[in-house]
Amino acid sequence: MNWVSFVALFFVTWWLVLFAVLPFSLRTQDEDKDVTLGTVSSAPRGPHMLRAAIRTTIVTAVVIGIFYGLTRGLGLGFDDIPHIVPDFSHSDGR
Repeated sequence: MNWVSFVALFFVTWWLVLFAVLPFSLRTQDEDKDVTLGTVSSAPRGPHMLRAAIRTTIVTAVVIGIFYGLTRGLGLGFDDIPHIVPDFSHSDGR
């Protein structure tokens, strides 16, 4: 994998992991009993985006490391995943 593909894979994975990590340790205005006028009570109170970005980067590095280890170290690929849909292309019943 060249470095451009690696950066693209890291970028896409980072954004996916970000949306999975954002709800962790999130406190809403309703939980703090301090709802700002004009906002919804479920709006976050101090979202701590830097902390979320650091967590996201760490989780993404682990996920990409596992992916890289499986594909480069063990040589696994999409062909190693069992076929879920049966192959009906043979007309003789095989």
